[in-house]
Amino acid sequence: MTPETRTTAAILLITVGTIAFGGLSLLMNLVRRIPGYLDNPVRRALWTAGHAHAGVLVLLALVALLYLDQADCSDGLKTLVRSLFVAAPILMPLGFFLSVVRPSDTKPNKLIWLVVVGGASLTAGTLLLGIGLL
Repeated sequence: MTPETRTTAAILLITVGTIAFGGLSLLMNLVRRIPGYLDNPVRRALWTAGHAHAGVLVLLALVALLYLDQADCSDGLKTLVRSLFVAAPILMPLGFFLSVVRPSDTKPNKLIWLVVVGGASLTAGTLLLGIGLL
């Protein structure tokens, strides 16, 4: 494994603690029956989606890194793919969380577009890595 890939993997692994803390926070919102979360189905659904996407996308990025060093790509392209895989688990959850920040929000604001940008990042990263592995 290259030093760049190892560093990226280390950073992703460190973020797992923040994802676990986020899950605990969501659980506490339910247990403590926090107003603005339990009684707001839009906010609850988007925050749940944000948490789930963060966890799954970090795992996907870690797996993709194992393949990246085997891909027939230039160093610059590998750096781009690494960045795209790291961007997705940051941008998508941010879009879900920040689009309904206020407890009174009943519809997402324009920051929901971060989900689309994160999805584009994920799509580009997987496409480039897949092509590089052929």
